[in-house]
Amino acid sequence: MFGDIMGMMGKIKETQQKIEETKKRLDTVLVDEQSNDGLLKITLTANRQVKAVTVDDSLLEDKEQLEDYLILVMNKAIEKATAVNEAELGAVAKEGMPNIPGLDMFK
Repeated sequence: MFGDIMGMMGKIKETQQKIEETKKRLDTVLVDEQSNDGLLKITLTANRQVKAVTVDDSLLEDKEQLEDYLILVMNKAIEKATAVNEAELGAVAKEGMPNIPGLDMFK
């Protein structure tokens, strides 16, 4: 029984380490999003850090339109980055979960 618990704890610690490594790797995974007309482009990491914003000069003439574009494209980029982030971290967590009866919510 005690050996099982120790083995489980080791597995959990190993999984936490893998999750940290995955988070670091996600800093290097870039997600690009742009407006339908390509006038505004945003690049985020899969950890949702903004890396680049490119704005076409034509958007600089209309502050309101630029603000709308920023909100729309930023939200789409965050959504996309979140999906990548959750898929990657979810796979690591699921793979590392020990089989504990009654705790199969991660499967």
